[in-house]
Amino acid sequence: MDVTIQIPDDLATRLGTADLPRRALEALAVEEFRAERLTQAELRRLLGFATRQALDAFLKAHEVYLSYTVDDLNQDRDDLRRLGF
Repeated sequence: MDVTIQIPDDLATRLGTADLPRRALEALAVEEFRAERLTQAELRRLLGFATRQALDAFLKAHEVYLSYTVDDLNQDRDDLRRLGF
């Protein structure tokens, strides 16, 4: 899907046209992820990142931190024990 937005010329000049479509996409994607309307996998696909590390770096750069609770930690520890680690 293509989306077109209208920005007044004076504001577009001030914002800079270099990478403006990508910046708009990233801003939308970050807000939708924060609102929990996109999963990590969907966000990665939307932004075209080849690796999870690239997505993690993007999220860190935008000060988006994943929720990781004590229950999550305990589940991960249990899973690792089951796998023999």
